[in-house]
Amino acid sequence: MSETATPTGRDRPRPAATNETRARIDPSPVAPFIDLWRNRALLVALTRREIEGRYRGSALGLLWSLATPLLTLAAYTFVFSVIFRVKWGASTVGHGEFALVAFAGLLVFTCFAECLTRAPGLVISQANLVKKVVFPVQILPAVILGGALFQLAIGTAVLLMIATVLGFTPGATALALPAVVLPLVLGILGLTWAVSAAGVYFRDLGQAVALVVTLMMFLLPIFYPVSAVPEAFRPLITLNPLAVLVEEARGVLLWGRWPDWGQLAWVGLLGWAAAWGGYLFFMKLRRGFSDVL
Repeated sequence: MSETATPTGRDRPRPAATNETRARIDPSPVAPFIDLWRNRALLVALTRREIEGRYRGSALGLLWSLATPLLTLAAYTFVFSVIFRVKWGASTVGHGEFALVAFAGLLVFTCFAECLTRAPGLVISQANLVKKVVFPVQILPAVILGGALFQLAIGTAVLLMIATVLGFTPGATALALPAVVLPLVLGILGLTWAVSAAGVYFRDLGQAVALVVTLMMFLLPIFYPVSAVPEAFRPLITLNPLAVLVEEARGVLLWGRWPDWGQLAWVGLLGWAAAWGGYLFFMKLRRGFSDVL
């Protein structure tokens, strides 16, 4: 008489992994960064592809990443210095100062705006990857951030080169720029995680975000100093974390001023909270991505 072996707990077949079982949420405040580090090889490869893909097929290729900020700065210098003859406050240092100051602020804002405007359609545009159980879809916001940071680095190099030609001496304070960019990176990651997840379920979010980003460009002290804002509205400007980073970037790049470490500390903590909350929000909504797409 044959005996049928009863499978033990170790021998029993386990259910196939699904998005729900693989997307367990780690509530730790460092979970977003551990996750990105764990997938760093794939993140680097996709970021490289993101950068190269922007100029693939063009005659100049990656040279466009240098030509674009150079031509943009040249246009600003001509319009604001030659045509409008605008000065930044009461300062009279150097020809084209206004263009340099505005361009420094735009470097920070453009990095933020590029990621945020792409976020609503980010997951939707990668539906084929989302439906693959093993693909860590949560790294997609970090991929577009990597491409934006590459452009920020090129733009900064162009700014410092032209500033030196026009008589500015950035000095050692320019080395503090990474400390200014770090809170920006954290905040962008958090917002991009949140907006990209919500964009899967609310398809009108892209138009709303584009409008908000356009309005922010004029509400931030990019084309005007904070001192030009009426006293009643000035606290609204100075309490904006992005406005703080715009001002600090100008200070370290153009005016030889070390950052206000106290301000950077609270903006950095706010950015960390945004990254943590955005990551948790993304991972929670991620479980329904395949059904919606």
